[in-house]
Amino acid sequence: MLNEANEANVAKDGKAERRTALHAADRWLADRVTAGWDLLTGRPVSLYAASVLRIGYGLLYLIFLLREFPHRDEIWGPGSPWTPALAGRLFEQTGWVSVLALSDSRAYFELCYVLALVTSTLFTLGWRTRIMSVLFAGMVTSFHARAIFMTDGGDNLILLMALYLVLTACGRRLSLDARRNRKSGSADSGPRAPGSPLARQLRDSRTTLVTAVHNCGMFLIAAQVCLLYGSAGLYKVQGSTWGNGTALHYALNLELFRPWPALSNFVDEHTLVIAIAGYLTVLLQVAFPFVLFGRLKYPVLTMLLGMHLGIAVLMGLPLFSGAMIVADAVFLPDRFYIRLADLYRRLVRRTSGPGPVRAAGAGAVPAQAGAGGALGSKHRAVLPVER
Repeated sequence: MLNEANEANVAKDGKAERRTALHAADRWLADRVTAGWDLLTGRPVSLYAASVLRIGYGLLYLIFLLREFPHRDEIWGPGSPWTPALAGRLFEQTGWVSVLALSDSRAYFELCYVLALVTSTLFTLGWRTRIMSVLFAGMVTSFHARAIFMTDGGDNLILLMALYLVLTACGRRLSLDARRNRKSGSADSGPRAPGSPLARQLRDSRTTLVTAVHNCGMFLIAAQVCLLYGSAGLYKVQGSTWGNGTALHYALNLELFRPWPALSNFVDEHTLVIAIAGYLTVLLQVAFPFVLFGRLKYPVLTMLLGMHLGIAVLMGLPLFSGAMIVADAVFLPDRFYIRLADLYRRLVRRTSGPGPVRAAGAGAVPAQAGAGGALGSKHRAVLPVER
């Protein structure tokens, strides 16, 4: 009897422990789901980073269009060897679309080019950003598809980022929209009417949806950069020239990528530095996705910045390097940009020096004679500042 009672007690204890373990697991899973939902819909993340991406890619494409302005007809216009008819036949197979291929008219092409310049400028400044982001993505897609055989890695990355930025609230900071919202918010004389419960619910639903879409867009941008670096590093590992440290030597001797041959030859003479730079490049690209959640990402991003600057100068690829440098900005938190702005303001105040010191009573005018000529009149002149 005692043995049976003990066995029953042991069975009860086991069932209780299993129920407790299952309850703890369910609670842990519920907490993780709640935390993930709060992270997705609680508040928009990396608003400053999204604004930096908007400014960076808008300015890059504006500079690109201005640089190619003398050659616009040969690249995208009616005078291009790749005619709109050939582009249309390719679009039927690939599914690409381009507003530039809708007409062979020279006036139509010039109008599209001017509109592209205006769109890039307004997108960079952050004017009506929600609409301009869609127009900017459509414009980049049209120019990319019209001359798809003349694009490089920089064009491809800008195209992807332009599409991703449509999902983000990239006009909340550092934009004309943010400035206008601040002014309109400060001009409100009283609290707004709460409105009906249905209106409040619709407003809250819209806010939640915009926040979730923005956070998903920023996640896509970060994932795209991680995929780019990781895949580039893994491809390099498979190559024999990267393994023996001679890859950068061959890259510096490609005639197509030697804007300054004397500088390329000077760098190529330092074989040990070239080999170390090659191994470091592979290490940084492969390890990049694994260092994003600690402070180690700051020195890694600094070294990647130096690598892209070297590519821009030595290989003559400023658009690609600029696109990569701007993409790396997505991994810098908002507090970094806030501290950077504070540091800039302190430097400006320090270099400009203290402002002019006003004398005591400078805003008042000494008492003047009244209508009867008496100096002790109670009426005195008052400056507009005092009024």
